[in-house]
Amino acid sequence: MKRILIAVVGHGLHAKKKHLKLAEEVGKEIAKRGGVVLCGGRSEGIMDAVAKGCKSMNGLVIGILPESDRSKVSKYVNIPIITGMGFARNQILALSCDAMIVIGGGVGTLTEMAYAYAYSKPIIVLKGTGGLSEKFVGKYMDEKRRIRVRSAKNARSAVELAFKLSKVKG
Repeated sequence: MKRILIAVVGHGLHAKKKHLKLAEEVGKEIAKRGGVVLCGGRSEGIMDAVAKGCKSMNGLVIGILPESDRSKVSKYVNIPIITGMGFARNQILALSCDAMIVIGGGVGTLTEMAYAYAYSKPIIVLKGTGGLSEKFVGKYMDEKRRIRVRSAKNARSAVELAFKLSKVKG
């Protein structure tokens, strides 16, 4: 059975405590359903929190890092992918996932969303988390109308929607 890979993206250093708690809940929900967390892999912000939540439920976390060394890898990441590619690693993250959950975020998160959109991957934004991502809820990101950006009110509904919209079959 193929495991569903859910990318979770959002603020790094500027994540608020409530967003970190939400990311941790998302990680737990993904692990409960047997999914795999894909994230930026660093020991900061949403990346670290979602990894922590997933790992607390004995889930699997893959971190796709922009650096060329392991110095910033979260202690909760099971498999670090060291790319040395900077923001270009966002394309790998988006292309590798089956769906993406967004918690706030700035321009880096926006690039991850744009890549997911370009590859027609489902994108679910958590309501009330702010950042650039919420500007796209209920909309298409361009005139190609590939996929409509969805929203969810909490961690459980975001993960349920991500699994439902994923095109992966077990």
